[in-house]
Amino acid sequence: MTGFWRRLAALSIFCAGLSLGLAAPARAHTPDISTGKIAPQANRVYLVDVGFLATDLERMFQETMDERAGVDLSPPGVLEEEIGKFVSRRVAMRDEAGRACMSKVEKSGEDPTNQDSALIILRFDCAGTNGKIFYDATRLLAAQGSKGKHLVTLLGENAGETMLYPQNPPLDLTQPMETTAQLMKKFFEAGVEHIVTGYDHLCFLFALILWATRVWPVVKIVTAFTVSHSITLSLAALNVFTLPSTLTEALIAASIVFVAAENYFSRNVDNRWRNTFLFGFIHGFGFASALTEMGVPQGGVVPALAAFNIGVEAGQIAIVVAVMPILFAIDKATGGKRSEKLVYALSGLIGLAGVFWFLQRIGVVPGA
Repeated sequence: MTGFWRRLAALSIFCAGLSLGLAAPARAHTPDISTGKIAPQANRVYLVDVGFLATDLERMFQETMDERAGVDLSPPGVLEEEIGKFVSRRVAMRDEAGRACMSKVEKSGEDPTNQDSALIILRFDCAGTNGKIFYDATRLLAAQGSKGKHLVTLLGENAGETMLYPQNPPLDLTQPMETTAQLMKKFFEAGVEHIVTGYDHLCFLFALILWATRVWPVVKIVTAFTVSHSITLSLAALNVFTLPSTLTEALIAASIVFVAAENYFSRNVDNRWRNTFLFGFIHGFGFASALTEMGVPQGGVVPALAAFNIGVEAGQIAIVVAVMPILFAIDKATGGKRSEKLVYALSGLIGLAGVFWFLQRIGVVPGA
């Protein structure tokens, strides 16, 4: 074992001990997404399958327990019935005049195709309404939170898919779901949001450039990362090859520890693009996980993938453009040389976070 690897192993063990008390938990890819599959029937009747990850539904159910004050959830079937009521209160259909369709819970419980998800089937009878029908999941999205998303799949004449966000109005079911331009805009914004709010990816990027005193090495690092993560993002999004998300997330955390520790033993930023290229393959699978969670519409995979990837790069470039002048300004204020104390301190904090996330993602530390 070389001296570098011995030092890296020692630093990792040290960080692991400290991180248990100091690092803040983070989850890179929280789904926060529900689905609604709308199947038109005869005589203005609609069946709507509403699905959630069980963990998301459990959180929302706990936050709204006041709705079930005095209800004993222990008898068989009562919990499922209350979950059905929870969803039916938050999903509606109505016409342009505001007349609501009559609703009924047909089924509520575990999704038979996925034991980690819940499925609620609602039946809407809109015979007493006129004209256009609007699907309203506003209250459901409010319950999901500010980052909530609701993927709608419409079957029948206007078949298609679209993603609803908390700020969106009720969906007109007589109109096409989404144009290609609208689809690309949405996924571009999602790509920017993912990199800007993906704290693990940000830590990885920050650690890579802490020793950079020139722009060209940073350009090589960003380019190498872009090329490699674009490859695995594309492979996973197109269902050619992927990795289990638990393995991907753990490896991403490990990559953060590696680049943070490397800052203690090497200042050779010019050659960092090589390691970055290799780690980019792993991060690409992480980006693909976020893209998949959004629910890429059938027939729109290529434009959605392209827009999401461009959004990730735009966010990444914006972050680098913002951070590098700050580092240069600090250099100027401290005599024109990069401060070792600054790099070591920031690398230590990033390493602590990376070790904590790694332990959390392999199950050693309980998740948030």
